Amino acid sequence: MAYQGEQKRDTTNSLKVQQLDGQSEEEERSETAKLTRYNDGSVKLRNPNIELMDQDILYHLALGSGSHDLHEMFGDVKFVCMGGTPKRMETFAHFIMDEIGYKLPAGTQLQDISAFSYRYSMYKVGPVLSISHGMGVPSVGILLHELIKLMYHAKVKDPIFMRIGTCGGIGVEGGTVVITEDAYDGLLRNSYELAILGKIVHRPAILDKRLVRELKSLATQDDPYDTISGKTMCTYDFYEGQGRLDGAFCEFTETDKMAYLEKLRDFGVVNIEMECTIFAALTHYAGIKAAIVCVTLLDRLKGDQVMAPKEVMNEWQQRPQILVSRLIKKHLAQMGQLKSLASTPSSIKSPRRFKLVQQESEAHE
Repeated sequence: MAYQGEQKRDTTNSLKVQQLDGQSEEEERSETAKLTRYNDGSVKLRNPNIELMDQDILYHLALGSGSHDLHEMFGDVKFVCMGGTPKRMETFAHFIMDEIGYKLPAGTQLQDISAFSYRYSMYKVGPVLSISHGMGVPSVGILLHELIKLMYHAKVKDPIFMRIGTCGGIGVEGGTVVITEDAYDGLLRNSYELAILGKIVHRPAILDKRLVRELKSLATQDDPYDTISGKTMCTYDFYEGQGRLDGAFCEFTETDKMAYLEKLRDFGVVNIEMECTIFAALTHYAGIKAAIVCVTLLDRLKGDQVMAPKEVMNEWQQRPQILVSRLIKKHLAQMGQLKSLASTPSSIKSPRRFKLVQQESEAHE
């Protein structure tokens, strides 16, 4: 009977997803805005408990609403860019600093704001946050919860979240930039599945269509590589979940694998990665405009292992960063903010609470 109940909940939630898909983009955006925005456009949480707390410790980021002046530190943020590794996002921070003309005071350098968390790395470059999210759905989910709360505490208005990553292509050559139009799970459902208090909940994995179109328009004919858009599949695993034959375990054949990959291609999937459903679902639920831009490291129809030389992969990984930087520069220019920017030092409201937040973060390893 429990299984039948789960099936019923799954069907009900799937129908809700289909109903949302039937709404116009503008209608859905308007409905979501009522739940996720204050009148001034700042982020509103769908959780009344946070307002009742003495302070909110974002311990995976080594920040807290009582220990730090989060509005002073992050109130000017317009773009939140995230990717898998700390090194990639440190590199992106330096890259975007040059691109937007951000100037550090003499004798200073970019600092990892979340260094005391020992989990994620965060760099602030004027209106841009560059943050590592780790690998896979759980890591991204934890980060997004705390980043969305950070946007709330900082009173950030209408931020744009973008994931910059790598992926495997489906009928797409290595080095191709892919902008995700729709995110699907391993069962080709356009939603993120989560068990909450013993019940299965599906949240639509929806990305901002206008942002997809805008990013695609910023690709140029002079780019020595292709930029495409399409469906992205998210898996919970790098090996068996993605139909690889080279994991520690494999109970399917090359024929089985190819039949599955061909099915994905026929469905319109152009790439596979491990984060898109939760990234799309949580940003959509929070009413935050979001996009995913990845570069393919190989065509999975031709093999399982990444064989490109390291220097080639390093150059490929710069390609999504270039596209994202074009969008950031375009928006800043429209806002009249594309100019030399002065950095803002970290703001500590309470040294005692600041130390406690560091200790709390270190205790949750």
